[in-house]
Amino acid sequence: MRKTSLALAVAASTLGLSQVAFADLVGDTKVSLEARNFYFNRDFRQGNSEVPAQSQSKQEEWAQGFILRMNSGFTEGTVGFGADAIGMFGFKLDSGDGTAGSGLLVPDRSSGGSQDNYSGLAVAAKAKVSNSTLRVGQMQFKNAAIASSDSRLLPQVFEAGHVVSQELDGLMLEAAHVREVNNRNSNDYEDIGITTGGRRGISTVGGSTTDSFDFIGGTYKLTKDLSAGYYYSNLDELYKQHSFNVVHVLPLGDKQSLKTDVRYARSTDDGNRSNIDNKAFGAMVTYGLDGHAFGLGYQKMSGDTGFAYINGTDPFLVNYVQIGDFANKDEKSYQARYDFNFASIGIPGLTFMTRYLTGDNVDRGRGVSEGREWERNTELMYVFQEGALKNLGVRWRNASVRSNFANDIDENRLIVSYTLPLM
Repeated sequence: MRKTSLALAVAASTLGLSQVAFADLVGDTKVSLEARNFYFNRDFRQGNSEVPAQSQSKQEEWAQGFILRMNSGFTEGTVGFGADAIGMFGFKLDSGDGTAGSGLLVPDRSSGGSQDNYSGLAVAAKAKVSNSTLRVGQMQFKNAAIASSDSRLLPQVFEAGHVVSQELDGLMLEAAHVREVNNRNSNDYEDIGITTGGRRGISTVGGSTTDSFDFIGGTYKLTKDLSAGYYYSNLDELYKQHSFNVVHVLPLGDKQSLKTDVRYARSTDDGNRSNIDNKAFGAMVTYGLDGHAFGLGYQKMSGDTGFAYINGTDPFLVNYVQIGDFANKDEKSYQARYDFNFASIGIPGLTFMTRYLTGDNVDRGRGVSEGREWERNTELMYVFQEGALKNLGVRWRNASVRSNFANDIDENRLIVSYTLPLM
């Protein structure tokens, strides 16, 4: 991580302040340590003669990770200074016999397996004026333009400069210049790549990467029940994207609501290094009744390519789920989802989710039948609410995927995590 030293130097100078200012800085600091134990099993069960057999029949790995997060307060004064940091360490518990490649661990190219351990340190200096904050260093993002993935052992982190302004009630504006990424199974920072749909086959289009990604946008809460967002983003020489989002929650009575989430993105190429051309529309309607939630979703791709997003991130799509994103060229997909929170019947901390998605009309090229796929997810999670095991979470995620243009998959993930507040 060749740029960490610069951020550390900035952070150190930021902290070299008067004792009074330092006391204010520490007083609002929050520090937590998460221990994450992750078992991953993915079986490739290709039964369709149209798709070549997967050379690797199974990915199976078990690993332990630790994530230390520190978010400082700010010093007193017109301009307040502070720093944030994420320390990460992961190590292998079990992997071998050709089962590597789960994304939990760093690949070992010499052996074809995984490295025994890896680590990372993300540090960002920050300054605050009024209700606007500037951060410079390494950080995570979560918005319509870019969302860091945290679905494996350690999170994905970006090298960037980022400003957030909340000067007006209900309005949040932000902008960033991003230079490099440290992926969730990587030891170092590297240039940013691009993916165009088909989450299970993450790839960089034409091997193209860049060291420049910019976005600007924000969200506005028009009323207590209605909010809207817009983001413009540009992955230099690869794609430009306009993303729109409207969310409305309609109260229907005692413990009842109807939530509508509509998303639209228009992506085009930026130069001659890609041929990106995509329109992505998605809508999700969810009816909530006490502890129950019933959702229906629809997503449609059109244009010459699938949906474009930064390689390895979580795309802003209503039908992005455990394995697939249903964002292939011309794909139409539908989702039915059910959630239940057992707190409504006196068991706080226990939640259940299941969903089924089906997609068709995938353009596989001239003279080839349309692509079709479906995915089924089930998730059960319990977080202990009291006693010696308080904050210990146990999460089981199961998925099955079937397709006539990609490999069939059965997958299980078991995650045991414990978060300990230190400050």
